Amino acid sequence: MSSEQESLKQLFQREFSKMIAVISGLYGLQHIEIAEDIVSETFLLAAETWGIKGTPKNPTAWLYVVAKQKAIHHFRRDKILKNKIIPELTSRQDKSPNADELNFSPENIKDQQLQMLFAICNPAIAGEAQIGLALRILCGFGIDEIAEAFFTNKETIHKRLFRAKEKLRNERIKMELPSDEEIEKRLENVLRIVYLLFNEGYYSKTQNRILRKDLCLEAMRLAVMIVEYKKTDLPKVNALLALMCFHSSRFSARDFGGESFILYENQDENLWDKALIHKGIEFLNRSAFGMELSSYHLEARIAYWHCIKEDSAEKWNEILGCYDQLLEINYSPGAALNRIFALYKSKGPESALREAENTRFEKNHFYYLLLSELLKNQDPQMAKIHLQKAYFLAKTETEKKGIQEKIDELS
Repeated sequence: MSSEQESLKQLFQREFSKMIAVISGLYGLQHIEIAEDIVSETFLLAAETWGIKGTPKNPTAWLYVVAKQKAIHHFRRDKILKNKIIPELTSRQDKSPNADELNFSPENIKDQQLQMLFAICNPAIAGEAQIGLALRILCGFGIDEIAEAFFTNKETIHKRLFRAKEKLRNERIKMELPSDEEIEKRLENVLRIVYLLFNEGYYSKTQNRILRKDLCLEAMRLAVMIVEYKKTDLPKVNALLALMCFHSSRFSARDFGGESFILYENQDENLWDKALIHKGIEFLNRSAFGMELSSYHLEARIAYWHCIKEDSAEKWNEILGCYDQLLEINYSPGAALNRIFALYKSKGPESALREAENTRFEKNHFYYLLLSELLKNQDPQMAKIHLQKAYFLAKTETEKKGIQEKIDELS
């Protein structure tokens, strides 16, 4: 892929959702599909034009100008058509907004995205459809990526998105921040969307890449946007931000050029971003108020202990205790496997192996990776068999490459 194509792809991931939010904010969510079309056509024109003339000095400004022109053309043409065919509609309709009012200033983009995030999480839309629509419209996910995030197929995602957009039209859902009481109800799904976005970036299941920093940074930007709004500056939002800061601090030490990744125990601690760790501690301290203990609090605490490289009984006992609490309030196979690993580091392989044998996740390659780790010293041959099973179940070539290296080491 050429540098121009890569640059345009990065621009798409960064600007797609912003442009849709501004256009939908002016014309209404009932026109969200038109906004998608306008933005997609803008990027298509950019690919054609820049391929011939080269990338402009300010590509973002170029995109905003073209999107604005296309929006003006579409909605003026639409208005003229309606006036000619059904002129009596003109007197019944409210005055249409003027596309000249499209405002792509950073402040307006932030306001419109925050409004859209809460509008999409309207209870009239089914929970999974809310998250799918947000990942598509606000985060620029492709259909493949959304299907991976939900462990389903593209056809199911297409149907969910269609129904969600239909609800936006039929229920006349407005682009506005809801009441204080309604904000509290919708916040859980809003945070889940941001969390899913960060997770897909931090451990990507698509595109044969383990780490996608662009998605992680977009998730952090959305989280900062939420915490900067006074009514949503709540402990669990700060906990989520702390979690993301701690994980992001290890990007440079973890990345190996996109084709592989460096395991935690092999990372160079000097490459960790100390400023981000301190920022994470600041957000973690801000989260330590009120009576609610969310899963984000516990995951942030676990991530904090992973920012201390030295192995110690205190570290792994604390992590084990956090996983015990996490599984009580938000059980997941991933957390259950991570708890067994913490048990292994805290109590030794025998205790962990008994737990692992009672917790069977036979379709999860991480389960076999864990079994291999627990058995590598006492039964290398069985450990190798488990690695071969993990290799077969791994979803990306990057993962398979890492597992093959482990198999080679045992051999």
